[in-house]
Amino acid sequence: MITKKFLKTKDVCKVTFKLPKEAVQNAKSISIVGDFNNWNPDQHFMIGRKDGSFSTTLNLPKNENVQFRYLIDGSRWKNEDYADSYAPTPYWDAQNSVLHL
Repeated sequence: MITKKFLKTKDVCKVTFKLPKEAVQNAKSISIVGDFNNWNPDQHFMIGRKDGSFSTTLNLPKNENVQFRYLIDGSRWKNEDYADSYAPTPYWDAQNSVLHL
């Protein structure tokens, strides 16, 4: 699930990313990687919640389309089910999630 909050005084959108327990299958760590962090898996980690879900909030630039994916336990990729759209990648078996901000 994704929640967007556009700030009136700044050129950013507060985006909250949340993955439910069912989607993460007992994950130990989840990072968000995308073009906004040069696809660096060590930059934006999600926080594990007591209910087994993971979430985090990032400030992303307004008026841009950002591509991203979730990296679970450093080895398993997952797309966002509620992305605004999806974009092809150079890999034949993958697409990136896209947010329109």
